[in-house]
Amino acid sequence: MPLPLAPFVPIALRLGAFAAAGYAARRVLAAKCWPGRTDQRAEEALDDLDEGLTTHAPKDAAGQRNASLRVRRTIRFRGKTYDFDAGLMARLRLKETE
Repeated sequence: MPLPLAPFVPIALRLGAFAAAGYAARRVLAAKCWPGRTDQRAEEALDDLDEGLTTHAPKDAAGQRNASLRVRRTIRFRGKTYDFDAGLMARLRLKETE
């Protein structure tokens, strides 16, 4: 007895259209994005951060505010152990221009 494929055609067309849209979006994003880079100085600065959230205003830079955040945790999930280390450094500088 042959298998009727006609009921599966709309599903196949939808999946094909979705796959084509995803492929096109991936191509557009790949063309517009630039490759990242890793700066070893920034990596070492992130490694030197203390755990927690800090913020301060440097005395030599008027109108500037700096913040840093570091979270380090060990997570155990389904018998595996993961080390979670997130570091963030930010600078906000407002200058009046003439």
